[in-house]
Amino acid sequence: MKNNFPNLKLVDHPLIKKDITLLRDKKTQPEYFRAAVRRISNILAVEIGMTLSLKKVNVDTPLERTKGYKLDQQIILIPVLRAGLSMVSGFLDVIPDCKVGHIGLQRNEETLEPVEYYFKIPNVDANSKIILLDPMLATGGSASQALKYLKKRGGKKIVFACLVAAPEGVKKIQKEHNKVEIYSAALDRELNNRGYILPGLGDAGDRTFGTI
Repeated sequence: MKNNFPNLKLVDHPLIKKDITLLRDKKTQPEYFRAAVRRISNILAVEIGMTLSLKKVNVDTPLERTKGYKLDQQIILIPVLRAGLSMVSGFLDVIPDCKVGHIGLQRNEETLEPVEYYFKIPNVDANSKIILLDPMLATGGSASQALKYLKKRGGKKIVFACLVAAPEGVKKIQKEHNKVEIYSAALDRELNNRGYILPGLGDAGDRTFGTI
């Protein structure tokens, strides 16, 4: 699907396309599903890593002193429980010095609105880079609510990373959080009447943890 959204960065990579296909396949077992999520998260982390700020430092090699670089800001991963947990290890592979917080949001299956049941994150300063993780951006309700919580706690520099996004969710984030950039591996067609992404990949949490 063509990307016409200014707030959405589709990460177009052959290896992502291969693994998204694996995730969509209903025959893919949890262990292979988890591995594909981790690989895609690696690539998303590299892409988001291009936006991080650095500071110059001195470093002593075995032969002489030279210039090098360190990250110049705190990086905080915030997975939306429980499906967002599947993306954490892939990001930590690439950015191991991240701190990790957690937001628990559960969708009311009748209203499709998010209900909070857990919130614990590291201390946030104005320069902290927060990466909100959730495999699916469907209605956008949970993501938007999580972003509101993070902003209330002082989050200024926030990006959202997902595996699959629906146009409805992207539009909601664009409307309610127009400074938040979305990084996604795929943009799908639409939502069905139950708020699930089509063609999608089913319930990412169930497929990750084998609770189908």
